[in-house]
Amino acid sequence: MAVKPPILQPGDTIGIVTLGSPLDASVINAGIETLKNMGFKVILGKYVYAQNGLLAGTDQQRASDLMSMFENDQVKMILPTRGGVGVAGILPYLDYSVITSHPKIVSGYSDITILLNVLYQNANLITFQSLMLIDFVSGGPVYNINQFFTATSTLTSPRQIQNPSGISTVSKVQGNVTGPIVGGNLTSFVDNLGTPYEIDTKGSILLIEETHEPMNTVYRYLNHLKLAGKFDDCIGIIMGECTNCPAAYNTTYNDLINTFMTSLGKPLMSNLSTAHGTYKAAIPIGAMANLNTTNNTLTVLEPTVS
Repeated sequence: MAVKPPILQPGDTIGIVTLGSPLDASVINAGIETLKNMGFKVILGKYVYAQNGLLAGTDQQRASDLMSMFENDQVKMILPTRGGVGVAGILPYLDYSVITSHPKIVSGYSDITILLNVLYQNANLITFQSLMLIDFVSGGPVYNINQFFTATSTLTSPRQIQNPSGISTVSKVQGNVTGPIVGGNLTSFVDNLGTPYEIDTKGSILLIEETHEPMNTVYRYLNHLKLAGKFDDCIGIIMGECTNCPAAYNTTYNDLINTFMTSLGKPLMSNLSTAHGTYKAAIPIGAMANLNTTNNTLTVLEPTVS
C-alpha cells in the first residue's frame, strides 16, 4: 500500500513552489491571500517568483525549493503555483528517500502530473491530481473546493468520485477492475516515455486528460502510448476532459474515444470532470480504487490521508 500523507487541518502551513513555468506575481499573491483568508499559514519557496525564460528558475533551483518543503516539518502540504512546462527537469535532483520519510500532500495537474506519478512510483507517496494555487480564487466552483478538501482533509472511505450535478460520466466498455489510479496529462506522459521517469501503468487504472491540442495531435499521443505498451499494462482507463481541443479531419475527442479507445478492450469510462476543465475532481494518484463501468462508478477504496 502507498504511503498516505498526514491530513490537512485548519491552521496548517502550506508551502508554495513554482516547479514549471513562471507565473505573474499578482496571480501568486492573490492565491496566497485566499489561502490565508481560509485560515492557513503560508511559506514561499525561494524561487516562487523567479523567471528564467520558459521556466521559473533553473532545474536545480526549482528542485531545491521542492526539497526544502519536504524537509520542513512545519509544512503539511506542498502546492505548486501552476504547471506549464519543464516539471520533468527537476526529477533527477530530488531525493526520494527524504520524500518517503517526510510525506506531504502534493496537489496539482497539467505538467505537475508527471511529478505526482513519479512521487508515487519512486517514493510510494499518494499524491493528488487536484487544485493548484491558481485555483484558489474567490468565486471559483464550490465543487472543486469540496473535492479537494474531501480528499485531503477527511478520512472518508470509500469515496465515490462523481461529476457535478447535471454532468454524467459515460461508460464506454463495460467491466469491473480494482487497482491504484495513475495518470493525468497526456502530453506530459508522452514527453517522458523512454526516460527513467516514464509512467508505469502496470496493474493500474489509467487516467488521461488533455488541453489545447487538436485531435490529430491527441491521436498521435494516444497511439504513442499504445505502441509503448501503456494500454496493454493497465487494467482500466478513465478519459477525462480534453479542454479547448479542436476537431481535426472532422474527428472530435468523443469520436477518438469511440473508435481508438474502445478498440483497446479495457473497461473504459469517459467524461470525468478533470484538471483543465472548469470542474476538477480530486483524483488520488496511487490510491486503490474500483472502476465499475457496468454500474458507471469510480470509487476510491481507502482514505487518502492519515
